[in-house]
Amino acid sequence: MYDEKHFKPGQLANLWGFHPDKIRAWFKDQPGVLVEDRPEKLHKRAYKSVRIPASVAARVYQQHLSKGGN
Repeated sequence: MYDEKHFKPGQLANLWGFHPDKIRAWFKDQPGVLVEDRPEKLHKRAYKSVRIPASVAARVYQQHLSKGGN
C-alpha cells in the first residue's frame, strides 16, 4: 500500500479532461486522500497540498462515470 502511486489534482485533471478545481472538489472529503495543510504565516500564504492514491482515484472516477461526470 505504501508504494501505491499518488497523483496531484492537476495530473488527474490532465488525464481526465477536467479542471483541477473540479478534481479537488471530487476528492475533498474522500477517505485515503493525503492533505497537508500549511497555515498562513507572517509573509507566506496558506497552502494545501493534496495527493490522491491511485485506488481512490479509480473508485471516484468510476462513481462519476456511473452518474454522468458531475
